Amino acid sequence: MARVRISDVAAAAGVSVTTVSLVLNDVESRISQDTRERVRAAAAAVGYEPSALARGLRQQRTKTVGLISDQIATTPFAGRMLAGAQDVARANDHLVFLVDTGSDAAVEDAAIRALTAQQVDALIYAAMWHRIVPAGVNLPADTVLLDCRPAEGVTGFPSVVPDDRAGGAAATRELVAAGHSRIAYIDTDEDPGRPIAADLRLEGYREVLRDAGIAVEDDLHVHGETSHRGGRDAAERLLDLPPERRPTAIFCFNDRMATGAYTAIHARGLRIPEDISIIGYDDQQFIAAEQDPPLTTIALPHYEMGRWAMEVALGIREGGVDAVHQMECPVIRRDSVGPPPAQVAKPNRRRTSQHTERSRSATPDR
Repeated sequence: MARVRISDVAAAAGVSVTTVSLVLNDVESRISQDTRERVRAAAAAVGYEPSALARGLRQQRTKTVGLISDQIATTPFAGRMLAGAQDVARANDHLVFLVDTGSDAAVEDAAIRALTAQQVDALIYAAMWHRIVPAGVNLPADTVLLDCRPAEGVTGFPSVVPDDRAGGAAATRELVAAGHSRIAYIDTDEDPGRPIAADLRLEGYREVLRDAGIAVEDDLHVHGETSHRGGRDAAERLLDLPPERRPTAIFCFNDRMATGAYTAIHARGLRIPEDISIIGYDDQQFIAAEQDPPLTTIALPHYEMGRWAMEVALGIREGGVDAVHQMECPVIRRDSVGPPPAQVAKPNRRRTSQHTERSRSATPDR
């Protein structure tokens, strides 16, 4: 079907194309009210839809936002980040153009240039992991950074990230409060691509141990791939320690690594949490709550961060240029944390109250 043009409206109303343009764009002029009504009626009759792009260019607004990500569009557990951004955009009559670059620098640069050429009203640059944006990324001024922060010395970008140091501290504090003093941390590999989130969670872990008067022991800090296999292999190394040096609790960098730790522990005929407690990180959908027993974990505020970034991008919220806004990562209590084995037979009031709290707070929606 041929597109209805403004000239078709002019012919139907018996007026000039200029008159139609003035009426449909609500431009102040000496056109009579009768003529205005005739033009609008003609536009409705012929099914004319004004060009949103042309109208946006005249108003210097296109009602679009560009969102560039490295991998989050293809990462299921980060979908809520996109949902948060899109909910705000939809409520404010904006359309989101999403580009997933697959961490390819050339694709990323082309996407930034293309979205800028399309004159999007705002640009959001998002990451799958809390990380540093390299100084070489050519972002337009005032781009909002989502789940990432600018490199040292780079200015002009508001950003929102999870408070990973506080999250690592909360995870460790949960285990200390349950009575554990031999607490291991299964960390990511030490490679050039290591996310800042890993170091921040490690800092929180060490800080809580020191504050509790617990020695920070090198053999309880192990590394692995951020996967089920990586968590399994790292947990096996911990379980191979002499009995007196084995951990009674393990804090895992993410939920996938925690599932690997589950596998290693069950393969040894051990029980969770009776023999060893586990806490993860992410509250990954379809993983954490489905373990046996359900996994206590730290929730990443993906949805809230997505909303914050879009609100700042659209000028609804003041983000503060160069400010890094950190969001709380709450504990989601389920059934994988209990007292150390030596205390299992003893009455434990905290265990009872914790179970009640789990029942109230354990939900996929955080």
